[in-house]
Amino acid sequence: MTTLYQEHIAVLTNRYEDAMVHFGLDAIVLASGEKSYYFQDDHTHPFQAYSGAQQWLPFTIGAETYILLQTGKKPTLVWPVRDDFWHAPNPIPSGDWQQDWDVSLARKTDKWFTALPKNVAWLGPQPMTFAVPCEGLKAYVDFAKAVKTPFEIQAMRQANLRGATGHMAAKEAFLAGMSELEIHLAFLQASQQTAAQEPYPGIVGLNEHSAVLHYEHKAIEKMANSRTLLIDAGANEHGYASDITRTFVRHDDDFSALVNDLDTMEQKLCRSAMAGVSFRDLHKDTLAGIATLLHDHKICTLGVEEQLAKRIPQVFFPHGLGHLLGLQVHDVGGHQVDQAGTLSLPNDDAPFLRLTKTLEKDMVITIEPGLYFIPMLLDKMQADIKDHGCDMTRIQQFMPYGGIRIEDNVVVKNDLPENLTREAFTNIS
Repeated sequence: MTTLYQEHIAVLTNRYEDAMVHFGLDAIVLASGEKSYYFQDDHTHPFQAYSGAQQWLPFTIGAETYILLQTGKKPTLVWPVRDDFWHAPNPIPSGDWQQDWDVSLARKTDKWFTALPKNVAWLGPQPMTFAVPCEGLKAYVDFAKAVKTPFEIQAMRQANLRGATGHMAAKEAFLAGMSELEIHLAFLQASQQTAAQEPYPGIVGLNEHSAVLHYEHKAIEKMANSRTLLIDAGANEHGYASDITRTFVRHDDDFSALVNDLDTMEQKLCRSAMAGVSFRDLHKDTLAGIATLLHDHKICTLGVEEQLAKRIPQVFFPHGLGHLLGLQVHDVGGHQVDQAGTLSLPNDDAPFLRLTKTLEKDMVITIEPGLYFIPMLLDKMQADIKDHGCDMTRIQQFMPYGGIRIEDNVVVKNDLPENLTREAFTNIS
């Protein structure tokens, strides 16, 4: 991991030195950010560092941490020191990583920035007054973040292992009849994290709750007849996320057959995520795949082309196929097509698509098709789409199951992509 990290630092150094030349800068400061507080309270929100700062270090950083970059010099880490008897000490992590850094310890009152050169740009929240405005710098460096270094991919590989371990524990808790809260706790324990350490709030939905895309609750009560578990939850490694969704079922029935066929379709989409492929086209393929499932499972009598023309698949699959993944779960730059910050925004056919780029080698993306029975969208379909061809009686039979989503994390390659999530499940089984 040390060699991978050294290579990673070299890549980042080249990227930022190129940016400094391009914008005529003497230095760039990356700021992790400061803690924020709940209204009229002395309790802070869970802290997450600015991704541009976190990207440089092989451990999770806290508030008021700064990185100084200057051409031809080692990066400088300004590490916060506090005289504080209320909280645990915050020692700087030891390790070989330090050989690539100059480390400076600073108290909040220290003026560590007084010796900086004149033309210094700031990336991150709460810029200090010495920083010069630099329009376009953030877009310039964000564009490069989409392509991951081997160090970053290895971190997400480890995050997938921990996430997959959590998912298998959640499955066992579901089959044992546990509540949503108990299932989430089983996931957290097995993935070795607290809820505040999750890269995003885990979604744990039983039965009809599986049809709520971002279901926020964790019911305490056990369900007498839990048929379906949809769990969308990941883990962190060095700040890098895994983002995994699985749908588990209790019975071998028509709904489980639908889950199996969606799983087969999802794996085919993952294998198609190769360099040079338009993600918009993969999303279109997904809509056609959903139409095929609706027809094959006798949910809709219309053929694929007629369903697409009438936008029937979007009733059952209303979100986008996936997104970039990295230090942020919905990683930056999904619509950005060049260093200048030009955007390729989603169109009306896929308004919620978070990734519109052509895929490049070593991008890490999610592939997450879904098929849900959402009452609001089904009511709208019946009101707005004439001759929709959907068997509402059969749909009523599926509605108590909620919905399906299956999500893997995939490294784009020139040929066969690497599916980090499937590898993780294989390695823990």
